[in-house]
Amino acid sequence: MAEFKELSPDAPAAAKLMNWVDNRFPASKLYKEHMSEYYAPKNFNFWYVFGSLALLVLVIQIVTGIFLTMHYKPDAALAFGSVEYIMRDVPWGWLVRYMHSTGASAFFVVVYLHMFRGLIYGSYRKPRELIWIFGCAIFLCLMAEAFMGYLLPWGQMSYWGAQVIVNLFAAIPFIGPDLALLIRGDYVVGDATLNRFFAFHVIAVPLVLLGLVVAHLIALHEVGSNNPDGVEIKKYKDASGKPLDGIAFHPYYTVHDIFAVSVFLMVFSAIIFFAPEAGGYFLEYNNFIPADSLKTPSHIAPVWYFTPYYSMLRAITSQMMYALVACVLVGAVLGVLKAKIGGLFKAVIVGGAVVLVIAMLMFDPKFWGVVVMGGAVIILFFLPWLDHSPVRSIRYRPDWHKYMYGIFVINFVVLGYLGIKPPSLINERVSQIGTLFYFGFFLLMPWWSRLGTFKTPPDRVTFAAH
Repeated sequence: MAEFKELSPDAPAAAKLMNWVDNRFPASKLYKEHMSEYYAPKNFNFWYVFGSLALLVLVIQIVTGIFLTMHYKPDAALAFGSVEYIMRDVPWGWLVRYMHSTGASAFFVVVYLHMFRGLIYGSYRKPRELIWIFGCAIFLCLMAEAFMGYLLPWGQMSYWGAQVIVNLFAAIPFIGPDLALLIRGDYVVGDATLNRFFAFHVIAVPLVLLGLVVAHLIALHEVGSNNPDGVEIKKYKDASGKPLDGIAFHPYYTVHDIFAVSVFLMVFSAIIFFAPEAGGYFLEYNNFIPADSLKTPSHIAPVWYFTPYYSMLRAITSQMMYALVACVLVGAVLGVLKAKIGGLFKAVIVGGAVVLVIAMLMFDPKFWGVVVMGGAVIILFFLPWLDHSPVRSIRYRPDWHKYMYGIFVINFVVLGYLGIKPPSLINERVSQIGTLFYFGFFLLMPWWSRLGTFKTPPDRVTFAAH
């Protein structure tokens, strides 16, 4: 048991109160370890504000969600009406609802930018693999949370979007129909589905999400933050053990984050007050129509932040399967010819490729569409082991690497745009090319990430006072 620290009887009341707390809870210790004595690299740029903004949006979503649940009714007969009641009759209910719906899109905007920063600066490289894995798990939970929340307004797009996505699970061989039944809670999307999605949306997934956020931050503060140069600041320390290239997170970076929060809230408020539906991208117009199981909308598409993956799902057709089979066979041949492994492992590669090709030809393309859609997210977890570049940061990689990342971003945006559009032959072909590039970017990364002439990273961070 730790000894209690005593203060002078003449100490200020605030100091006495803080001492009383510290003797029972490590408040000051936690503040020092994670704020005032947590040393971050001094060369952070604007890319490093999106983590804090993601935390802010998470708080906004939790607070507005609590107020929405006070009036929302998870009943198929009453859900749509309760949302209309919130919008029209609850004092400031329209503001809370728009903050929550806009916050969902804002969450994905800042998370996508946060992940892109990690991608270009190599923040997933050793020793930060767990930080990246926790971050990808947060992203996965966020997608589940958004999908389940999307059903709750019980509008036309909510109902039919859920119908399409849940029915995709039925395409999984052997367990698909039972899995889809388990998710729906009934033979069709209905009251049981709404109730269980509500329970998951407000209780189960947020608890997991909060736990992963805490784990993400603990892992970050254990190994320290990466920086635009991709060099470790713990290498050089002064006599007191403080990194020479580090500065205290508080007050220096808290000021930066407060400025970023101010700019974000201005943009966020402008959208809420002037364009909360964002032209149908944040809130689709079909969702202002009550769910009707007898009337299918002319075009069903998910919200914008799911559309890149939805586009990949639609890209997997019978014709596309032959291209995928060819990719598997070429990959197996290259693996056997190029890999410096024994004959047994080469036989395993060939056998695995043959089994995979047979499975690809046996099962329905819709099943492989589901696999591709899920694989597009799961592959991110393996990024720390796919990148074989000798340097971390994009700053010291060959210039053509920057173009590669730029094309990747453009490809992702194009896939997102095509996911919103109705199916057509040209859209299908572009989606298929984009899907192949997306997976090629990651699966070929062990090869292309080592190519080119790399610059020598500095021994210490490059920093200019501003």
